[in-house]
Amino acid sequence: MKTLQVIVNKTGGTAAKMGDALVGELKKAFAQAGAMADIAALDGKQIPEAIEAVARSGRVIVAGGDGTAAGAAQILAGSDTELGLLPLGTFNHLARDLGIPTDLGEAAKVAVNGQPVAIDVGEVNGQVFVNNASIGLYPLMVRKREGLRRAKGWPKWLSTLPAAFAVLERLPHHRLRLDWGKGERAIVTPLLFVGNNVYSLDRGEVGKRGSLTDGKLSVYAVTHRRRAALIWFALRALVGRAERSLDFETLGECETLTV
Repeated sequence: MKTLQVIVNKTGGTAAKMGDALVGELKKAFAQAGAMADIAALDGKQIPEAIEAVARSGRVIVAGGDGTAAGAAQILAGSDTELGLLPLGTFNHLARDLGIPTDLGEAAKVAVNGQPVAIDVGEVNGQVFVNNASIGLYPLMVRKREGLRRAKGWPKWLSTLPAAFAVLERLPHHRLRLDWGKGERAIVTPLLFVGNNVYSLDRGEVGKRGSLTDGKLSVYAVTHRRRAALIWFALRALVGRAERSLDFETLGECETLTV
């Protein structure tokens, strides 16, 4: 049996729910997949150092959500080390777009026996991102949500709604100038969204990507609107009911963007 380094964000959504049973379930899943798991269950802040310590082991498995995956990519992108994902976070957008199963046993089989593929990453001011980068409502909401989690000990899903409403109450709009090689364009928007490859805006498919290898950034801006309309948009977006023509202005696809 080969041994794989498995680094777990124990505070991630699914991982936190599994509690003390987590390590045992992981060892069992990897044994059934044909490998031994050398598991380190850590808090989020400890994970980058742990990944760096095993970065030359050939294949590193991280168990967590999108934040954990992005942190691993920051360290491993461009190297020869393969990154395996176990989707144990709250949303797991990257794992979903890669087709990695949500079932722990099936995901372990992919981590052990799967063939590596290269995917694109984006970079903003030297920081790697695997999903998206944004200015406006979303990063403000995430900051507020994480503050609630630290202060009250709430899970991510419970912190999201009050954080969203707190940000929407302020209704911040940003005046931005964008340039992706076709001259500057001025916009006013509550949220500028830049995706690593093309995100779907089709109803029921919002937030999904058909490819992670097209070498493109997709640039969207939420339409400038009043508070009531923006709250209605946020509620619909949370349940995947955003409308392309009503809610977004598609600004384009590019390889580089200056904001």
